[in-house]
Amino acid sequence: MDPITTDRLILRPFREGDAPDLLAYLRHPRASCFLSLKLDDLDAAAAEVETRSWSDEHIAVCLRSTGRVIGDVFQMPEPPNTFAVGWNFNADFGGAGYAAEAARAFFDHLFAVKQARRLYAYVEETNVASQRLCERLGMRKEGLFVEFISFATDGNANPIFENTMQYAILRKEWRA
Repeated sequence: MDPITTDRLILRPFREGDAPDLLAYLRHPRASCFLSLKLDDLDAAAAEVETRSWSDEHIAVCLRSTGRVIGDVFQMPEPPNTFAVGWNFNADFGGAGYAAEAARAFFDHLFAVKQARRLYAYVEETNVASQRLCERLGMRKEGLFVEFISFATDGNANPIFENTMQYAILRKEWRA
């Protein structure tokens, strides 16, 4: 994928040297859906960067001013023209609009370059920040899946199921 540039950001493939920044937000994932991506040390982060560098599923979001990776956006294609999308950002950069700026540019790319017809995102009921972002992007809430998925267990190793919302937007809605 060719880099995507916005006013303040560059969206590009992951590359060598990104491990410290990736570790900064995956050492303690904020959203439970990212618990399986938790990284324990710099070696694990370097291995994850290597894996991500071979795919355009996860795209690094970098500050134009410093080149620092502050998060990522991701997509998983569902042929013929639907994509599951999401984002994960370093909490130290929250509240500045970076996630919205990155997601808008990413959505533009998916609709224009990848010819997506439909994008959708799953958001846990407790992740209010991502719900707001979906709404700012013009996505509509399509449903609530009660006790949909488990990312963690309780003290007795029983799964803790979470309610999950699905948001979506069509290309024709994005253009409007």
